[in-house]
Amino acid sequence: MSDSRIDNLERHCPRLGGEISFRYCAMSGEDDGFCWKILDCWWEAFDVENYLKANMPEAAFQALMATADKPKNKIASILQVVEQAKKKKGEKSP
Repeated sequence: MSDSRIDNLERHCPRLGGEISFRYCAMSGEDDGFCWKILDCWWEAFDVENYLKANMPEAAFQALMATADKPKNKIASILQVVEQAKKKKGEKSP
């Protein structure tokens, strides 16, 4: 699903508070999948819904659409980001 033009688009992330690329959003969600806010964040930059629909398995796309309608509470979201950071740090350690 790599399209370097789209992967390299950047915007301010409301969850992290800094500039991030679309590629980061495509791998920062649960199980290294898409962030649950990807549709909210990128709809103004390009047709993200059609892009994802064309580049994801149908079941994964439907699951993303289902979670996009149900925002997580802030604490759960923060804890999820912390757990992901711990996993990634553990993967990089020798």
